[in-house]
This record gives sequence, C-alpha cells and structure tokens, in this order.
Amino acid sequence: MYLGMITLTMLLLPLLSIGGEYALAPDADLAFLIGKWFVFWAMGVRLMLAGLRQILDPAFTAETIFKIKDPDARKVVVELGFGNVAIALLGLLSVYRTDWVTPAAIVGAVFYGLAGLQHVRNRARTGLENIAMASDLFIAAVAIFYLIAA
Repeated sequence: MYLGMITLTMLLLPLLSIGGEYALAPDADLAFLIGKWFVFWAMGVRLMLAGLRQILDPAFTAETIFKIKDPDARKVVVELGFGNVAIALLGLLSVYRTDWVTPAAIVGAVFYGLAGLQHVRNRARTGLENIAMASDLFIAAVAIFYLIAA
C-alpha cells in the first residue's frame, strides 16, 4: 500500500495531470505545469496523507519505516505529522492560488531534499526507508528543476 501511494502521488497522478492540462492547453508553459502538478500531488496530497497517518497512527512511521519500537518516539512522529499537514495545505491550495506554486516548491525542495539526505546518511535503511529516500530525492529534484526553469 505504501509503495502504491508513493507511485500514485509522486509519479502517475502528476504525469496524468500534466498531460491532461497540456492536452487542453498545448500553449501552456510545460515547466509551470510540472511545478504545479508535482507540488499539488507530491507536496500536497502525499504529505497530507502522510501527515494524517502520522497523527492518527504514529506507530507505522516509528516502527515500520524507522524500526523504532520505543512508544515515546510516537510523540515526535505526531509532531512530524503536524508539520506535514501544514506543508500539505500550502501544496494543496497552490492549485487554486497559482502564485503559491513557487513558495510551495521551495518548501518542498528543502523538506524533501533534507529528508532524502537524512535517509542517505542512515546506512541501515529498511526497504521502506529506501523507498522514502528515493521518492524524497526525486521530488526534491523535480522541485529544483521547476525553480530553475521558472
């Protein structure tokens, strides 16, 4: 389920949205569409789903992804969830306020880039953490591409 959610929100749904909007408006700025839809899906939808899961089921992130069995770690995961929900709101609302795409891309590039680098530093990564690392670094790269191209 985790891999499916990552694949949908980080690749398939953004590409379908870009393709759909570009088909309707072929003169649209492709770099902007990439930024708009990756921000919406990867930073908005993905982080909202992750944040809500971290708030409602912190054990999943603590125990399944990071292999931390200490119940006190769940308190930190819940707070991470609050931060993810806050970032997600910016990403979700940017589809309506297109002037927010660039600020959301900056926040997303920093968040996903640093999270991805933290996963890289952990040499004892789990399989799920490898997925998180790869997807974090990928979306950071897409956000940086958009910011350079914009």
